[in-house]
Amino acid sequence: MEVQHHRWSGALYVDGHFRPPAAGGSLDVRDKSSGEVFAVAGSAEVPDVDAAVGSAVVAQRSWAARGYAERAAVLRQVAGALERSAEFRELIMRETGCIGGKADYEISAAAAELMEAAALASRPTGEVLQSTHAGRFSISERLPVGLVAAITPWNFPLVLGMRVIAPALALGNVVLLKPSPETPASGGLAIAALFDEAGAPPGILQVLPGGEEAGRRLVEHPDVAMIHFTGSTKVGRDIARTAGSLLKRTSLELGGNNALLVLDDADVEQAAMIGAWSSFHYQGQTCISAGRHIVDRKVADAYTRELTARAAAITVGDPVKDGTGLGPMINDVQVLRARGLLDAAVAKGARVLTGGTNDGPFFRPTVVVDIDQGSGLWTEEIFAPIAPIVVVDGLEEAIALANDTGYGLVGAVIGSDVHRATEVARRLNSAMVHVNDATPQDEALAPFGGLGQSGLGGRSGGDSNLEEFTEKRWLTVSSVPAQYPY
Repeated sequence: MEVQHHRWSGALYVDGHFRPPAAGGSLDVRDKSSGEVFAVAGSAEVPDVDAAVGSAVVAQRSWAARGYAERAAVLRQVAGALERSAEFRELIMRETGCIGGKADYEISAAAAELMEAAALASRPTGEVLQSTHAGRFSISERLPVGLVAAITPWNFPLVLGMRVIAPALALGNVVLLKPSPETPASGGLAIAALFDEAGAPPGILQVLPGGEEAGRRLVEHPDVAMIHFTGSTKVGRDIARTAGSLLKRTSLELGGNNALLVLDDADVEQAAMIGAWSSFHYQGQTCISAGRHIVDRKVADAYTRELTARAAAITVGDPVKDGTGLGPMINDVQVLRARGLLDAAVAKGARVLTGGTNDGPFFRPTVVVDIDQGSGLWTEEIFAPIAPIVVVDGLEEAIALANDTGYGLVGAVIGSDVHRATEVARRLNSAMVHVNDATPQDEALAPFGGLGQSGLGGRSGGDSNLEEFTEKRWLTVSSVPAQYPY
């Protein structure tokens, strides 16, 4: 297959220009269905990161000094460029292995992040405080953090990048973006092309595709004020240790082992539809997928039959073909990990009711019962289209089992008595809970983040972005110079 040429081919985006990396490194951009290389990105190393940081330091001063209307206008222009873009849908589908509906969602959600951030730029960022000192004017004001490094994952590369970029820029920060090596285009360089097309000031966004070396330098660089990382809990711990030793601000959006509770009064057909979407959407490769189906015994048989039938009916294959429900998994590592978790559970007595097989990267949606609750398939984040089911007797057992995890990202409760289901939801140790809906939910105005092993720091979304991307300062002004005894 002929490698396509893009304006960002073989490049990084530094100081408003696409340019080759200092050492000439490159990353292949692969079609996850065929494995073919269809484009090439640059790969940043330490000298490239240092150059980008130097540019960002200068750019941040002038960007923060601009009026909010100018910052908002840039974000609206980028949103317009995204909506006009002819390449993003195909890029997302090919780079992430998703179907068209998921790519369409990413584009619309990223545009929403930009527009909400444009509105955020004009929000009040201070308050007048009372003072015990006569003649003193006392205020609390918010200042930009400064340089924000965003290290983003491959599963939703556009929207998870924009979730940091847009509000951070709106509030006067600048962003250094390191996308996953799996998605350097849709998660990074194609985003840079949008800002370039929109005429964004040079240096407010730097894009540095690369590996661990580039990420480590961003975390350790003394001029980077904040690290925003979305990814695995394991890597998040490593970043927290390093940033903590440097007393550097972090925001970590990490993994989840999310529970979907099906109560005894649930409409089984609706519950199974929600359960299927929660576990199988985008091959189960999201931190907010349901990895544990906790089902009341009164409806367990019916729910299991319905979920199994839905899983068996899903078409798996090339996502560009009409009628495909699931595309390929992102890489061989994820396939082998999923196979290992499933095989180990079966060895402990679990039964696979449907699926459990893969043809290369194409993994059949899988329903598993008779799970040993000490099995990794139950205790770990799966990140594959596998739905483990455990049967319980009553609400108390369901709630206790749902809370029996160190993760605290999202949960879902399905039941006909909405008041009762809501009371159950309020007892779950999760930062986000949805009643009568699927676990994968995200809105630009909603606070998104996790508890425990699922996150550290603040929340993204809406007013939470004010806390996330600014620092508070106390400022006093006295009408006459103060007098002291010495």
